[in-house]
Amino acid sequence: MLRRINQALPGLLFGIAAYGLLAQAVGMWFAGDKIAYTIGLWIGIALAMGMAVNMAVVILDTVDAMAQGRRSGKSILYAAVRYIVLVAAFVAVWYWKLGDLIAMFAGVMGLKIAAYLQPFLHKVIESVQGK
Repeated sequence: MLRRINQALPGLLFGIAAYGLLAQAVGMWFAGDKIAYTIGLWIGIALAMGMAVNMAVVILDTVDAMAQGRRSGKSILYAAVRYIVLVAAFVAVWYWKLGDLIAMFAGVMGLKIAAYLQPFLHKVIESVQGK
């Protein structure tokens, strides 16, 4: 299903999850409060994955609207909602002390890391699959 939304989306989500596992393994050596680190990191990873899916849906919707010759104001609305949810999640984690905010930020940055590594990961996945 994800491939119908965007061809690169499954690889991007895989990259975010792989980054999360690597950050979990490395960060556990340095974290003072390991539980808060883990919770913060995986909340950030979940937000990064949600943002990736949201962006892919917005891009698909915008391209469809442009192909039909109409303007799509949804892209601006979805972008605003995406960042409002992100800020609200950070405020909630901070207010209720659910997890480590720095680890949460590192988890959200998994979206950027995965986006930069996506062409490389795509080649690796294709070579493993034998395409």
